[in-house]
Amino acid sequence: MTDQQQDARRLPSWARAVLVVALLYLFLVGVKMLEGGIKGLGAEYTDAVFAAVSSPIAGLLAGILATVLVQSSSVSTSTIVGLVASGVVSVETAIPMIMGANIGTTVTNTLVALTHVRRSAEFSRSFAAATMHDFFNFFAVAVFLPLELATGFLSRSATALAELLGGSASGGTFDSPIKAAVKWGAGLVEEVPALITDHPVAFPILVAITGIGLIFVALSSITRNMRLLVVERIERSLNEALARSGVVGMVVGALVTISVQSSSITTSILIPLCAAGVLALRNAYPITLGANVGTTITALIAAVGAGSVDALTIAITHTLFNLAGILLIYPIPRFRYLPVRAAEALTSVAQERKWLAFAYVVGAFFGLPVLGIILF
Repeated sequence: MTDQQQDARRLPSWARAVLVVALLYLFLVGVKMLEGGIKGLGAEYTDAVFAAVSSPIAGLLAGILATVLVQSSSVSTSTIVGLVASGVVSVETAIPMIMGANIGTTVTNTLVALTHVRRSAEFSRSFAAATMHDFFNFFAVAVFLPLELATGFLSRSATALAELLGGSASGGTFDSPIKAAVKWGAGLVEEVPALITDHPVAFPILVAITGIGLIFVALSSITRNMRLLVVERIERSLNEALARSGVVGMVVGALVTISVQSSSITTSILIPLCAAGVLALRNAYPITLGANVGTTITALIAAVGAGSVDALTIAITHTLFNLAGILLIYPIPRFRYLPVRAAEALTSVAQERKWLAFAYVVGAFFGLPVLGIILF
């Protein structure tokens, strides 16, 4: 009898399901603590990075870097909306930033994939699942940023919609039950770092490190338990349901992301499912596309609250950009899986040389944005 079979006997399926839910909650608490720790270190630096932008390329790279720093495109895009509403940044300058935020938000699930680096088969599936999101956003930006700079088609369409909807309408924000519960849990866990230090720099660093630890522990445990919990018949049914219609996956991805207000959380949850072989790579793909659209809800709410036509314009631009990316690639069978194939090609190289996976993350999400901002 294998160790997995012994584990399955020791723990009933219902108890394992509860454990997986608890581990998912622990993972979300870790993500929240990581975000909170980084924000505690330098929220003001995010504004400074955005305000110092002087060219579209610099704006794109600033959007990537700022989103990586706060580990949330919702945070960075809401900041951009606020800067546009206050007049610090123009709509034209903010559009490349929004596109950069789309790229920067994928770093979380790519980091999650690296937790499987010691298990060859899991790493192959998880790294491909993470980087297909990267490549989709790379392709979308490569096509639509030059087109937007040349024609302004996104901003003009967004402006028309913003004026139609009424940019000065009053609005507000909302907290989902999941978000409130995670915030409560993160607050409890943060009491541990608070017992060690209350230093304004050391404390957020310790919070961020604790968050990273929770993420790694939770996700490695989720992968093992998902293998034991999901039987072959359920696994096959899940994949067949998603395989019948990519639109179903997109709707699921959008709704889950709206629920937790973070595409990083949605796509990162997919990684252990793909790593465990529970979810096929091509069935996870449309869920990530839906998550891209769902994450724009936060900026839209912030824009309505700001009561500014320009702020609403940039928020709608974010939504239109993500929808346009899907319409560009997904309806055409020949192009539909280009990001997936690119991710599989990168994974096959990284599988042979694991250090390249780490070099890719550091270079694409940290090194190149910093170097580019300095140069541009």
